[in-house]
Amino acid sequence: GKNEYDLLVIGGGSGGLACAKEAAQFGRKVAVLDYVEPSPRGTTWGIGGTCVNVGCIPKKLMHQAALLGGALKDAQHYGWNISQPVHHTWSVMAQGVQNYVKSLNWGHRMQLQEKKVKYFNIKGSFSDPHTVRGLTKAGKETVVTADNIVIATGGRPKYPNQVAGAREYGITSDDLFWLKESPGKTLTPFVFNISLECAGFLTGIGLDTTVMMRSVPLRGFDQASHMSKKNQICFTTQQQMASLVTNHMESYGTKFLKRCLPTKVEKLESNRLQVTWKNADLDTEETDSFNTVMWAVGRAPDTKSLNLETVGVKTNSETGKIIVDANEATSVPHIYAVGDITEGRPELTTTAIAAGKLLAQRLFGQSSELMDYDNVPTTIFTPLEYGCVGLSEEAAVQRHGSDNIEVYHAYYKPLEFTVAERDATDCYIKMVCLREREQRMLGLHFIGPNAGEVIQGFALGIKCGATYSQIMKTVGIHPTCAEEVTKLRITKRSGLDATVTGC
Repeated sequence: GKNEYDLLVIGGGSGGLACAKEAAQFGRKVAVLDYVEPSPRGTTWGIGGTCVNVGCIPKKLMHQAALLGGALKDAQHYGWNISQPVHHTWSVMAQGVQNYVKSLNWGHRMQLQEKKVKYFNIKGSFSDPHTVRGLTKAGKETVVTADNIVIATGGRPKYPNQVAGAREYGITSDDLFWLKESPGKTLTPFVFNISLECAGFLTGIGLDTTVMMRSVPLRGFDQASHMSKKNQICFTTQQQMASLVTNHMESYGTKFLKRCLPTKVEKLESNRLQVTWKNADLDTEETDSFNTVMWAVGRAPDTKSLNLETVGVKTNSETGKIIVDANEATSVPHIYAVGDITEGRPELTTTAIAAGKLLAQRLFGQSSELMDYDNVPTTIFTPLEYGCVGLSEEAAVQRHGSDNIEVYHAYYKPLEFTVAERDATDCYIKMVCLREREQRMLGLHFIGPNAGEVIQGFALGIKCGATYSQIMKTVGIHPTCAEEVTKLRITKRSGLDATVTGC
C-alpha cells in the first residue's frame, strides 16, 4: 500500500530538522524520529541534536563566561575598581546555560508543530527500505513508512577502550555541559577541538585544568611552520598554527602533559580519580588525582541500532560512516544521509543545515543545486580563538605544488590588549595564495579575538575568488583585528626561505 509519509527524517539534530522543515514548506507530509540514548553517566537531553544540547551552543556560552572573567582582569587597567579576588559560581552559569538550551528544545518542538511535521520520540531501526520500527518509552511499538528517508543521527563521543576504568569513571562532552556542580580539578586526555575548547573555558573560570596530548594539537588544521634566515630575531622557525593556540592556553594557566598516554583510571576512597599514564619522553609511569576526567577521543557515528545492513545502506568499514554521493544519496535509491553521519563531510552544524535544506529542495522543489563543501569556514573557540577558511598550507602545496604557492603571514597586537598589558605573542594571521597572476586566495588562518566574526567576512571573499591584490586594495576598519588582514606584507615562499618585508 501507500507509504504514510513523503519524507521521514531519522535524527532531530541540525541537519535533520533543517531538512524536515524545508520539506514541509513544499506541502509534503513529513515526520521526524528522534531519540537520545543516555550517556554512560546517564545524561540525556531534548530535541535539537549535538549542537544545541552538548556542542556549539553551551560551549560558546561557557566560552563567553571565561572571556568575561578575562575582561574583569583587564577592566582594572581601564579604571574599573573591582574587588579581588573574583569568584565564579558554576551552578549559576550552568543553570543559565541549561535553561537556554531547554528553551531551544521547546522552540524546535513548536516549529515542527507549526509546520505540521509529526514528531516521534522513539528509537527506530529499519525493518525494510521504506519502513522504520521503534519502541516508545512506554514500550509501545510504532511503525512509520515513508517514500523517502533521510538519516541524520550524527555521532556520539567515544571512550578509549584500552584505558582501564575510562568508561566507568570518566565523562565526555555529553555530560560536562549538564553538570549541576563544578567539575573541579579536571583532566582532559587526548587533543581534539572540544577538549581544547573545554579546557580553555574551564581554566578561564578558575578551575585547575590539564590537557594530556600524545601528539600534535588540532590534527587536520594548518600545521606548517615558517623559517627565515634573513631575520633570525623575529622570524626563527615560526610556530605552527595549532601550537600557537596551545601556547597561549599554557601561558594563561592550562597545564599540558605532552607525549603522554593514559593507561588506567581508579577511584580513590576520597572519590577523587587517580589517573596513571606513560610519559613517552621520559619513559616513565606517572600518576595524579583529579575530580573529573573528561575524555575527548573523537566521535563515532550513531548507526549501530539502525539496522543499515539489512536494507543495504553501505558504510565505511573503518569509520562506520554512511557513504553518500554528491546528492547525499546512499547505496539505496530513496535513502539519503546528511551531517556528521556521512563519510568525508565536515562535522559542522552549518554544513549539515545547508545540506539538509538543499536535499529537501531537490526532492520536492524541482531544484538541482548540490551542496558545495569547499571553502567552509570554521572556528575553534579556545581562549585565543582560531578561525580558518579554505586550504591549509600543506593542502595547498599538495594540490598545487610548492612552487605555485605564496604565503603571507604576520604577528599582530590587538589594540584592546595594549592598555591591559596582555600577551599578544600568539596573535597571528596566515594567508595562503596561488602565486600566479593576481594571487587568488586559497585559505586564510586567523588567531586572535573574535576569530569567528573575522573569518565569516573573509569567507565570502574566498568563496567569490578574491585575490591578494584585491584584499590589499580593501580599506580596513581601523583599529580592528580584521584590519590586519588587509595589511599583510610579510611573505614566505613555500619550500624556500622567507622574504621578510617587515617585522
